[in-house]
Amino acid sequence: MSWTDKLDGTRNQLRNLNKAIPDTTRAFGGLGKAVKEGGVLDFKTKEFIALGIAVAMRCDSCIVLHCEALHKAGATREEVGDVLGMTIQMGGGPSMMYAAKALECFDELAG
Repeated sequence: MSWTDKLDGTRNQLRNLNKAIPDTTRAFGGLGKAVKEGGVLDFKTKEFIALGIAVAMRCDSCIVLHCEALHKAGATREEVGDVLGMTIQMGGGPSMMYAAKALECFDELAG
């Protein structure tokens, strides 16, 4: 499966979840909006943090969503590589395997 297919599948799963528990998903969406729009860090920096956590937590769906956001925010492959390096340093071997997935994902979504 391609990362583009994974992105589409993830969005479909989230739409289904939104229909089942709209109050919960709306509240979670509000939290996401608050943390991304407030504070002193810029959006791209926050997305770099989110990608590092997604890799460390081994969440393919999170990886694809944050790689897409980073691509749209103008992140470069080199910046993503730096984030993935730090994630590997903190998370060891399992993070290395998911960092490889994340770089593959970013490359695919960046075209």
